[in-house]
Amino acid sequence: MITLSAEQRQLAKLIHDYANSFPVSVIGDEQLLQGCYDYMDAFKQVMDSSSKIQIDYICQQYSGFFRFARIMELIAQGIADGIVKVPKEH
Repeated sequence: MITLSAEQRQLAKLIHDYANSFPVSVIGDEQLLQGCYDYMDAFKQVMDSSSKIQIDYICQQYSGFFRFARIMELIAQGIADGIVKVPKEH
C-alpha cells in the first residue's frame, strides 16, 4: 500500500477538484489554464514531496490531478521545444 501524508492528499484533492470543475474538452482545458496559477504552489508542493511511486498513485486516485499534471507537462514540453514562447523578464 502506498502511503501519503494528509497534506499530500489534501493538496492533490484540491487540484483534482479544481481540474474537474471544467469539462474535458479544449475549451475546458483553456478555462483550466486561465486559473491554474492559483494552484501551482500546491502542485509544486505535491511534486516536491512525493516519490515517483506516490505520484503514480496520486494520478491513479485523482483523475483531475492527472489532468492538471498532463497539461503542465505539455506546456513544459512546448517551452522546451520552442513552440510556446515565454516573454523575457525585464
